[in-house]
Amino acid sequence: MTYAIQWLRCLIFNGQMYLAMPVVGLIYLPAAIASPDGAIAGCHAYARWVRWTATWMIGLKCEIRGEPPTDQVMVAAKHQSFLDVLIIYGAIPRGKFIMKSILKYAPVIGQFGLRIGCIPVDRGKRGQAIKKMVADVKAGRALPGQLIIYPQGTRTPPGDKRPYKIGTGALYKELDQPVVPVATNVGVYWPKRGVYRKPGVAVFEFLPRIEPGLEVEDFMQRLETVIETKCDELNAEAGFFPNDS
Repeated sequence: MTYAIQWLRCLIFNGQMYLAMPVVGLIYLPAAIASPDGAIAGCHAYARWVRWTATWMIGLKCEIRGEPPTDQVMVAAKHQSFLDVLIIYGAIPRGKFIMKSILKYAPVIGQFGLRIGCIPVDRGKRGQAIKKMVADVKAGRALPGQLIIYPQGTRTPPGDKRPYKIGTGALYKELDQPVVPVATNVGVYWPKRGVYRKPGVAVFEFLPRIEPGLEVEDFMQRLETVIETKCDELNAEAGFFPNDS
């Protein structure tokens, strides 16, 4: 019975979460048209809404540890669910993503994504987009901020070891910026698929930054080691121990 009640609460929570997106978008639309700051405020408002409603609707609290960056850096994060996108974005002042080009046509997400500085990329043209972004920031045509990337390229369940893609290393070399790794155990509570979310405390930890100047291979090894080691610790803290067999 307890599971059934929680599942129903999760169903209601999921529904209102997606319904809130166009509502918040409409409320902040005039401000977003007037200034990118208005779009950023709208995205932060939506992130706060989801975090707040998750707390009392499904019993899932979020704890942020470490020091979220405020300067121009790259944020390399573990990606386990939709919630980590919102929590990490909400913790920094000017986050932006590299997004699939097709998403720029998506209602609300596309318009606000472009307005906050997200970079739409066609398959095979990622390098060109990054070079243009760097040039635009240096020339004052684009807002500086924190570029959020997911080194594994997709949502990865807790305990699932998937390779870190070399594209992250290419970005590290091209941008010549510090990289702030982020570990999380949110996937223990909010799985990749399905309606059910477990109550508890999901932790998002900003780890010590990796300064520019390392060889790409050394950077990639260090990034994977620090993120995966901390994620294993956070998973264990949440009571999740992957099957070694």
